[in-house]
Amino acid sequence: MSVGYTSRRKNTAVANDISFGLTKGELVAIVGINGIGKSTLLRTLGRVQPKLSGSVLIKNKPIETLKSEELATLVSVVLTEPIASKNLTVFQLVSLGRHPYTNWIGTLSADDLSKILKAIKILELEPLQNTKCYELSDGQLQKVMIAKALAQDTEIILLDEPTTHLDLYHKVHILKLLQRIAHDTKKVVLYTTHEIDLAIQLCDKIFIMNGDTNNFGAPCELIECKSFEDLFPKDTITFNPETGSFKINK
Repeated sequence: MSVGYTSRRKNTAVANDISFGLTKGELVAIVGINGIGKSTLLRTLGRVQPKLSGSVLIKNKPIETLKSEELATLVSVVLTEPIASKNLTVFQLVSLGRHPYTNWIGTLSADDLSKILKAIKILELEPLQNTKCYELSDGQLQKVMIAKALAQDTEIILLDEPTTHLDLYHKVHILKLLQRIAHDTKKVVLYTTHEIDLAIQLCDKIFIMNGDTNNFGAPCELIECKSFEDLFPKDTITFNPETGSFKINK
């Protein structure tokens, strides 16, 4: 697949030769340098923007053949754009995840309420249910957005940079929550990140966007294939395969 942007005059490719598959119960990261096309790829996989060529298949069905209502029950997307209204409470925002299933006036059923409360519990947001979103920290708000996606009860959850603006503790906390969601609920959780060291430690699979081979596999396999060693200029940053981490060259 190729991803990028379409205008009236031409198509502008951001990344080409993309090919990988996702399996239930796995936490998967998309990594690469700034501007390589991570967010563009994620948005394309969620049908937020069209692909340039190739195909995206969900259960062997081309994604463009799915009706919007059907897609919303299969894929939930958490992007970096600010939410429409921070005046909503945590419970109200998480409840919006049930929109694909409610009737036209948005009445919540007992099943809807059960899934909303379960998502709030998993993300440890119970004490904040009635708190307005503008009162939350960045880390708390990120957890609310993940809870909304979880309440949507899709088989696939796509997240764009879910740990941006968080300190190391909260980055790890969010990623371990995503790992637990993937493993315990058997969902596919795919996210973009610059935190490659953390992805190596916590993810089941990693897709490396490098503008060339775009390798995909388990972290240990990618380390063995030396896939991380050419991500950055070697005179500045080198990868240590023994520790699975990057080192700054002084």
